[in-house]
Amino acid sequence: MAAPLRRRYPSLLATLLLFAGVTPALAQHDAMEPIPVPSQPEAIDLRTGTLPGAATAESWHRQYERVFARNVTDATLTPFLPDPAMATGTAVIVAPGGGFRTLSMENEGWDVARALAAQGVAAFVLKYRLNQTPADMDGFAASMQAMFAQGAPRRPDPAETIAELEPQLADARAAFALVRARAEEWRVDPDRIGMLGFSAGAMLTLATTLAGEDARPAFIGNIYGPLSAVEVPADAPPLFIAIAADDGLFADSGFGLVESWRAAGRPVEFHFYEQGGHGFGMYQKPTTSTGWFDAFSRWMAMHGLMQRTADAGPVSVR
Repeated sequence: MAAPLRRRYPSLLATLLLFAGVTPALAQHDAMEPIPVPSQPEAIDLRTGTLPGAATAESWHRQYERVFARNVTDATLTPFLPDPAMATGTAVIVAPGGGFRTLSMENEGWDVARALAAQGVAAFVLKYRLNQTPADMDGFAASMQAMFAQGAPRRPDPAETIAELEPQLADARAAFALVRARAEEWRVDPDRIGMLGFSAGAMLTLATTLAGEDARPAFIGNIYGPLSAVEVPADAPPLFIAIAADDGLFADSGFGLVESWRAAGRPVEFHFYEQGGHGFGMYQKPTTSTGWFDAFSRWMAMHGLMQRTADAGPVSVR
């Protein structure tokens, strides 16, 4: 997301609407309203350390009727566990997007996790560390405007992206390690832990797959993330991709990621929706992109990930 940009947009509102991918009906709620940092009693500290050099404390705001976090300096993982009676044993680590400057905690995090848990999948929302932004809301808005002022990013280089994500990659690895360490307690099959990322979270998901060493996701989902070609390992996991043709960030860079997975002989499913913009997440929109979650669920079922494994004792989130 921090790569050089090309095209120009006329206003901060247009920039932020593109970034959030909201419908016109939500545009009336575009103003960013600071809110207190919410209580997160079930969030588990991943113990990857405070972001080096961080001087600005974590803060939250509301926009488009959803909440966002920024200046995250310490990573956490929040479990959303299914009813034990319907637990499948499959787990998904959910990585919200936000350009590594903010996190769409509700639309691309909690709402996704709740939907997965309702289908018997243990979900874990990863609040990974972020690049620092100005503490005040006006300064943050100005920084986001500058980030997007010239338009869509060039095709991101996967190697460059991975090199820039050292703290976030450490957070993702720690998330996988934690879920595996408590797999019996949470009724999770250690070999059925996947990762689902949105935009910047999709970048992190791909980086975790290619350079996450012991993380080893069993399956991955890339929701409106970059589609640049990569070198695919021989044991790459099944990949699910969804993006809209009118995505202002990544839809015009070709389908190299799909082609890379196919060339390696690895499973890949690709949904290229006619409309939806960037950042549709769990927003209900009058476009077929809203069906991405059902498609993802059916894809998991096709791979046998919705079949129950043996129960594994009492469940605890602490």
